[in-house]
Amino acid sequence: MNDKRTPVRKELGQHWLSDAAILENIAELANIKSSDTILEIGPGLGSLTELLLEGSKKVIAVELDRDLISQLEQRFSDNDKLEIINQDIRNFDFRTLPNKYKVVANIPYYLTSYLIRMLSMSVNPPRLCVLLVQKEVAERIAAKPGELSILGITTQVYWEITLGPIVPAELFTPPPKIDSQVICLERRRIPLIPEDMENSFFRLVRIGFSQKRKTLLNCLSGGLHLEKEKVKEYLDQVGIDYNTRPQELSLNEWQDLTIAIFNLSV
Repeated sequence: MNDKRTPVRKELGQHWLSDAAILENIAELANIKSSDTILEIGPGLGSLTELLLEGSKKVIAVELDRDLISQLEQRFSDNDKLEIINQDIRNFDFRTLPNKYKVVANIPYYLTSYLIRMLSMSVNPPRLCVLLVQKEVAERIAAKPGELSILGITTQVYWEITLGPIVPAELFTPPPKIDSQVICLERRRIPLIPEDMENSFFRLVRIGFSQKRKTLLNCLSGGLHLEKEKVKEYLDQVGIDYNTRPQELSLNEWQDLTIAIFNLSV
């Protein structure tokens, strides 16, 4: 529940979730083992933290709001499995964490896309993330061709995605404007895009989505500074219609197009 001593800071995207069933479900989805180190981003008042501490080896809670730090320290003063760090997660060094750590968090909405991209491309990525995000973001992450976005493509390259329960806005204090949803991201043993192709692949995806209302032909022609006829040759080579829009391509088609345009070997 909200605490009078800790007024919600809207600029930090704070929405407290105290529903016991949802919190327990999030912890259960993390499949916590006694050997696990858990990174919790934005522990807030510690409702989820308490559950994460029960079965894990260690919980590292990164919290930006200094006012919450003292409350967390008081609440868990007798638990030596918890390490509280007062820091912006965007400046956190993930290399300090042990291999195969897990991330469990109710992510501040304004950081969701950034954090997922950061976790996806980290030099020391987690093996599992259980995240509570905006429902529309969860849908973007798990989208199929026709509704794909840069965020969806990036996430799907690195993770196997499972959508969890929807969490109604009224279960939060204060309630956000839209519902949330739990997502589980399990790290792929091998990313769908080979490491030596990543830079070219994501460069092409960014160019393709730079003006997603335009056709892929127009986006790539302008973004790659190529004549349209040359782009048509590449599209013909991989069997993609000229009028296709970027959100309609599958990951395999993006990969095939990357290979064709940048003359890469498979």
